[in-house]
Amino acid sequence: MPRHPNEALFEGEKPFPIIPACEHFAGTEERIAKAFQLQEQMGPIFDITMDLEDGAPTGREREHAEMVVRMQNSDLNKFNMAGVRIHDYTNPYWKQDVDIVVPGAGERIAYITIPKTTKAVHLAEMIDYIRNTAARAGIKREIPIHALIETHGALREVWEIAQLPNVQVLDFGLMDFVSAHHGALSSECMRSPLQFEHALIRRAKAEVVAAALANGVVPAHNVTLELRDQNVIYADAKRAREEFGFLRMWSIYPAQIEPIVRAMQPKTPEIDEACAILLKAYQADWGPIQHEGNLHDRATYRYYWEQLQRARVMGMPLPQQVVDLFFSQPAKAGS
Repeated sequence: MPRHPNEALFEGEKPFPIIPACEHFAGTEERIAKAFQLQEQMGPIFDITMDLEDGAPTGREREHAEMVVRMQNSDLNKFNMAGVRIHDYTNPYWKQDVDIVVPGAGERIAYITIPKTTKAVHLAEMIDYIRNTAARAGIKREIPIHALIETHGALREVWEIAQLPNVQVLDFGLMDFVSAHHGALSSECMRSPLQFEHALIRRAKAEVVAAALANGVVPAHNVTLELRDQNVIYADAKRAREEFGFLRMWSIYPAQIEPIVRAMQPKTPEIDEACAILLKAYQADWGPIQHEGNLHDRATYRYYWEQLQRARVMGMPLPQQVVDLFFSQPAKAGS
């Protein structure tokens, strides 16, 4: 029997993370509960980030972290697709966040997001603390880390940051990045079209994506400030995906989730082609094949397999034969 593509195509290599293309932020217990309800309605096509940074009421940081642990472990969390954003390195509460969240929900937490990194060495210290806290709590899994690139220092060291252990996502934080320019960038750079056209921001976004992809890390795009106009939201997500190569995008309002997912989806004709090519490749035990007059081998198989996995994660319909062969059997790596 031919091998699963994760085994045949990535021997001795680290598979690229295939995760949802939308990450929805929620900071209060009420909004977190609504996000879980929406996730159940729409299906597991987006992640939820429970926010301990901007979401925590001043003076109630401990209670807020304990609430997030409770929500993480509740029956509302049906898919284990919720992460937590903790405080940044300069904030005295970041270790308290880790001490509460990791022992309390470390087996279920999807990822930990770390904001406002200025130096790779600071992020490395935080990652070590998270790993050590998990080990002391008897948690054997490695918790993925999402690093926010929103400062000049982080952008300067973005390649070092992308190489740190357990880093799964580089998030570009536009609002703080614009503010860090002390008025040299206008507030219009926080929204379209300037967020995609100003030279300094284009440079920053391109550098984040390049560093992420070169190191097997997912690049995630900043929020759009448009909350309700789905055409604007879709256009922003589509431009982030097609013009810059971002594979994920933040949502801060429920109406943003669907157009972001739709814009980030692989194109249907390409998924149809991927299905046909991979089925032929499977029958050939991943040797070279011809399809519609073109030669395909392991190099193209990897591309189409990743696209097929993205389609699956985003809830796109796939032929039953493809589902049965590639998504119903256990694999040793990847998915």
